[in-house]
Amino acid sequence: MEDVLDRCVWSRTMSHESLLTYLVEESYELVDAVESGVSDHIREELADVLLQVVFHSAIASRDPGEGFDLEDVARDAADKMIRRHPHVFAGVEAPTVEDVLRVWSAAKAAEKFERESIMDGLPRALPALALAAKTTGRIDRAAVVVDVPTSPVEIPADEEALGRILLGIATAAARSGLDPERALRRATTRLQRAVRTAEGNTAGLDRSGPSSA
Repeated sequence: MEDVLDRCVWSRTMSHESLLTYLVEESYELVDAVESGVSDHIREELADVLLQVVFHSAIASRDPGEGFDLEDVARDAADKMIRRHPHVFAGVEAPTVEDVLRVWSAAKAAEKFERESIMDGLPRALPALALAAKTTGRIDRAAVVVDVPTSPVEIPADEEALGRILLGIATAAARSGLDPERALRRATTRLQRAVRTAEGNTAGLDRSGPSSA
């Protein structure tokens, strides 16, 4: 792959940053292919996504400051698969889906022990709706005491009906001259700040407890 980067004029100009547009585009095309249910399309788009991984790995391999290649990336993927599946590779018991999720979460938490907040690691580039769902999901799992906005309407049991509600909100916002994507992102950012503040207050109480005992 390094030969391609060296021999192709366009490839020589590429960097991790300049390839991001293509990575996002190919990822969305894979989503479209999966939703189409056409296996040939899924296979083609998987190859395109994988090609982005190959490109990024090749770029890193020619940079002494990064110093990794595709084999290193593949090895990391395999290692993570093993770490996240102790119920498969290490004899840990996880007979139910709930148990698997618990084991997975524990393994992930052990890897991310250096994180100071449950909000750490959430990609800021996520679409606002996905970012909001990820944010509130982490809040619920960690049981952080913070004021999470509730829905003014009853949430239906199926996604088709939910989609109509969300579409109605987006349509009404747009017709009112409001940007629903920006509005939701800003609200989510404020919620994340509130979580960090709550965590900081809790940490302060935890630190003061032993010292005052």
